[in-house]
Amino acid sequence: MKREIGNAIRLDHSPLHLLHRAGQCAGDIYSAEMSPIAITPRQFAVLATVAGAEGLSQTELVVRTGIDRSTLADIVGRMLRKGLLHRRRTKDDARAYAVRLTEEGRRIFESAEPIVRRVDGRLLETIPEKRRQQFLEDLAMLVELLNRPEATIPRAK
Repeated sequence: MKREIGNAIRLDHSPLHLLHRAGQCAGDIYSAEMSPIAITPRQFAVLATVAGAEGLSQTELVVRTGIDRSTLADIVGRMLRKGLLHRRRTKDDARAYAVRLTEEGRRIFESAEPIVRRVDGRLLETIPEKRRQQFLEDLAMLVELLNRPEATIPRAK
C-alpha cells in the first residue's frame, strides 16, 4: 500500500533534482560522443579557457571556469602529466603559475571542440528553437547569482 506524505517534495518540481538529472543526461551524451578522446568536461573547460587566453594563472582559471581551487589544481596536475598543459611561474608573482597549451593540448582541444559543439547542439535541440536563447540566459543567470558570496551563506530557518 502506498503511503502519502503530506507536502512531500515532488521531484518533477524540484530544481535540485531536475538540474541533477539534466546534468546526468548531458554527461551521458558527452561521454558517448567524446569516447575517442579521453577528456572530461572539466578538462575540456580548462583547455577551452586556456586556448582562449594563453598564460592565465591557475587563480584566473578558477574564476573563469568555476572549478574550485583544489579540484582545478588536481585537474591541471593530471593534464600536465598527460602532456596537455605546460606551466611556469609568472613574472609578476613567483607563487603563481601561468598555464599554456602544449602542442598535444592544442591538438586535443581542436579535436574535441567540434564534438563539444555537437553535444551542445544535441542538448539544445530538445528545447524549442524560440526558447533556446532564454534557456541559456536563465542558466547563466542562475550560475551567476548562486556564485555570489552572499548566496553561499546558510540562511536561518
